[in-house]
Amino acid sequence: MDMWRGLRHDPPMTRTTPDMITELADDEVFVFGSNASGAHGGGAALIAHRMFGAEMGVGEGLTGRTYALPTMEGAGAFQAAAERFITFARENPDLTFLLTKVGCGIAGYAEDEVRPWFADTPPNVVKPAGW
Repeated sequence: MDMWRGLRHDPPMTRTTPDMITELADDEVFVFGSNASGAHGGGAALIAHRMFGAEMGVGEGLTGRTYALPTMEGAGAFQAAAERFITFARENPDLTFLLTKVGCGIAGYAEDEVRPWFADTPPNVVKPAGW
């Protein structure tokens, strides 16, 4: 008798970044789009500042429980910052990075333009659904 008959073989669940992040686990980092000057005045940047310790004046990198990605200085600069972020995530496997839809709000990029820049993230980067 086949003991596996009738069991469902669903693919493993893939975790995605929630649309609204209101709290972080101890090892989690909120990844958001910023401007190079670190003026976190709106969108996810304001949430990062108010809720998770993103420092004003820091436009890229780890600060508080956040990682800022400059998205407002042109596509080339944004893509280079995405590559630096991916390297940082690889070098910090003990942290879990909750990537928001960076660049797709105030910065005005389409998801289809930005998504490929994050295709090669390590497993400790949780991406938005469809990314």
